[in-house]
Amino acid sequence: MDKYEKEVLDLLKKELKKEVSLSRPPDSAMGDYAFPCFVLAKDMKKAPNVIAEELAGKLKVSGNIERIESKGPYLNFFMKKGSVASDALKKIFKDGAEFGRVSGKKKVVIEYPGPNTNKPLHLGHVRNMALGYSMSRILSAAGNNVITVNINNDRGIHICKSMLAYKKWGKNDSPEKSKMKSDFFVGKYYVKFAEELKKNPDLENEALEMLEKWEQGDKEVVALWKKMNKWAFDGFKKTYKTFDVKFEKEYFESETYKKGKDIVMDGLKKGIFEKDEDGAVVADLEKEGFGKKVLLRANGTTVYVTQDLFLAKQKFDDFKYDKSIYVVATEQNYHFKVLFTLLKKLNFPFADKCHHFAYGMVNLTTGKMKSREGTVVDADNLVDEMVAIAKEETKKRHKDISEKELDKRAKQIAMAAIRFYLLKSDSIKDILFDPKESISFEGETGPYVQYVHARCCSVLKKAKLEVDAKVDFELLKEKQEQELVSMLNEFPSVVANSAKNYKPSLITRYLLDLCQSFNNFYHCFPVIQDDKKLEKARLLLVDCVRSVVENGLDLLGIEAPRTM
Repeated sequence: MDKYEKEVLDLLKKELKKEVSLSRPPDSAMGDYAFPCFVLAKDMKKAPNVIAEELAGKLKVSGNIERIESKGPYLNFFMKKGSVASDALKKIFKDGAEFGRVSGKKKVVIEYPGPNTNKPLHLGHVRNMALGYSMSRILSAAGNNVITVNINNDRGIHICKSMLAYKKWGKNDSPEKSKMKSDFFVGKYYVKFAEELKKNPDLENEALEMLEKWEQGDKEVVALWKKMNKWAFDGFKKTYKTFDVKFEKEYFESETYKKGKDIVMDGLKKGIFEKDEDGAVVADLEKEGFGKKVLLRANGTTVYVTQDLFLAKQKFDDFKYDKSIYVVATEQNYHFKVLFTLLKKLNFPFADKCHHFAYGMVNLTTGKMKSREGTVVDADNLVDEMVAIAKEETKKRHKDISEKELDKRAKQIAMAAIRFYLLKSDSIKDILFDPKESISFEGETGPYVQYVHARCCSVLKKAKLEVDAKVDFELLKEKQEQELVSMLNEFPSVVANSAKNYKPSLITRYLLDLCQSFNNFYHCFPVIQDDKKLEKARLLLVDCVRSVVENGLDLLGIEAPRTM
């Protein structure tokens, strides 16, 4: 809450003797803040428009409030524009990269992307990384100490399928011999297994036998597993570097899959769980609507949720977190509801601190992706394709650009296109990814926002006056200027709301609206002009737009080039 909003609320509280809330009018011509009088109608037994009119006559204008008007059922408050502009622009200019950020002590662990080591990272993982990476930055800006971790699903039947296919048809081939990126090489054999399975269904049993041998510690199988896992991890590291993804700690399913057993047996001993007629340990979750959930099979082997019980505890032991966030697709909604319910039943102190940050599926306009059929879009190939498109577009605008600068700029634009497109929709929604649409310099795209930033930089570079905060703020009186000031002032609350609701899309929407507002201003009014006092005030406004756009893009993990 800014000081102007507080001033209005204090005035209303003094008159009404109760706490109320305000809204933002859709148009600045309707005021800076609006109080909907519907909330008073029942108690006051009057029509909302009558209440608004009476309050407009009673409330005394003072301080930073310029005037109060009733408009139908709303009471609209207009603040002194010079004061608002002065406070907002001075703070943005002073704070720079820190504007919108607050300090705090809460510790948040965010887990992503959780890959399987039988295939390269694909478009689904790219959305996961975009969400996890941006959310970690947004939460950090909102005053949290953020710790990023990753769980590697490096064992199981799906891993053995790649291993079996390589053993049968690999003929001692390697990524080096095939001149393939190492995780692509592993994924090739996962696809090969699926192809051969159609001809020979017995391969499924052979893969299961291989898994049993792995669990028994068979030297030959374990050696093959280590070799292929290394290939997968070496490939992942290169992809993570492209997406600037780093982890403070990585966990491995191969090291944790048995360790939840003690937690379950302790729960059985305490009567939290029970054994069924077959001898399996189950949790009765009928009251919670999840039926009976097997936690240990009759033969003593664990299931996936058993491992996650241990991992949740391990992460808490490692970091003593205030919040643990799992960035995992909506396909696992049921799994996490069960997991969090079990944590509560076990009375773990962190049970209420876990949150499933669910996201929808992402597919191409050409259809659904399937790993086993080899129809996925791999993360690396996607980046290469987007960089190629960005190079083409950049060359059209800058024919004399050097190869080094072209490579740098194309990568910046390509990554902006990918990240922004995947973040601009509400994360819970399934989306279709359109590469050409995402990289357009027009429309609701990352490159469009970058272009506005570059335009601001260009204006500032052309100006001969130095930007500072010693300006006449009363000169910024045009509607478009006031709208820009108002929007810039909202940035900290947008960051806070984005963190609170786990919605990076609030940042993307804000940036698009801010850039549109800036373009409206830019096309209507000259910044560089004969009136140097006005020019100086507008240059400060442009610089503040540049700064906030850069800060917003940074929270999304997107660079802000000074030239496009």
